[in-house]
Amino acid sequence: MVSPRTVRSLKRGLNRNALAKVGIVVVVVVLLVALFAPLVAPDKPGTQNLEEARLPPLGFTKATVQEVPVQENGSVVFEDGEILTENRTVYENATIAHPLGTDGNGRDILSRLIYGARVSLLVGFFGTALAMLVGVSVGLVAGYYRGKVDDVLMRSADVMLAFPSIVLAIALIGVLGDSLEQSLPDPFVQSGLSEAWRSALGLPTGMPESTVLPGTIIVVVALVNWVWFARVARGEALSLREQSYVKAARALGASDAKILARHVLPNAITPILVLGTIQIAAIILLESALSFLGFSSANVSWGFDIALGRQYQSTAWWIAAMPGLAIVITVVGLNLVGDWLRDALDPGIEGEGGV
Repeated sequence: MVSPRTVRSLKRGLNRNALAKVGIVVVVVVLLVALFAPLVAPDKPGTQNLEEARLPPLGFTKATVQEVPVQENGSVVFEDGEILTENRTVYENATIAHPLGTDGNGRDILSRLIYGARVSLLVGFFGTALAMLVGVSVGLVAGYYRGKVDDVLMRSADVMLAFPSIVLAIALIGVLGDSLEQSLPDPFVQSGLSEAWRSALGLPTGMPESTVLPGTIIVVVALVNWVWFARVARGEALSLREQSYVKAARALGASDAKILARHVLPNAITPILVLGTIQIAAIILLESALSFLGFSSANVSWGFDIALGRQYQSTAWWIAAMPGLAIVITVVGLNLVGDWLRDALDPGIEGEGGV
């Protein structure tokens, strides 16, 4: 249960930090868009239409040089028995049906961004939760028992830190493969709500019935990031084990497990939650990097779409730029929320108000 003092600190920190409000708005919007993807996406994320390939976003035009027949008075001009041609710059304008343009296969970029948000957020939240579960458990045990237990557990953590995170993640993916991939049914599609809603608005129907949950990626990012939670939890446990209420509980015969669960963990949860908020952003970046390199089983992902847009950087920059911008906005929003929580909940840090 959140104490009234904590609520007051959060409100006071939010009132003094305008950037925190921006971060909250960004995170809430991304969450809602991802949750209601079948209702708000303008098109199916996998629908291809080569006739509309590489359309620019609204406000931009795409210029291409094409060889076209020379005409005079509406008739084609011939020279030496062959059609005379000339190079002409042809401009393609954006369409309201594809406000962020289309990719190389004519798929709507906005729809792919909306569905890609689902994958990134699922990996971010589940990966962080699993990393927190493992790391906090290891850290609390190490800090509470100290001695040899602490040495063994924390030296193991140091070994994990010795490897670059992306290299360690790729190695773990090679071991686990796609064995943990899951398919999550979409309740809006399964219930028929999205079909009725989209039909009423005149939008394309037949939205995906499920979302791919890359379980391997979730496990991998958790194994890569649990160390940070372990170090924070250990530091808190080292301090809290010497508190009078912990000594009193031990003197009354409470077991170590009960002391850790009822006294140490509740008083150590604040910095852990703050770290968890920041780690969600870090894990989203790691998932995008792995998707970019082709190690994710999800074919609708921000990192995957950036990889698809590499070959069109000089002719259709928006294919890679739009998912990259989505990653930047989401990660910045999460970091702003994390900074707000840190400043508001950590008594040793003075909050810094925004502009």
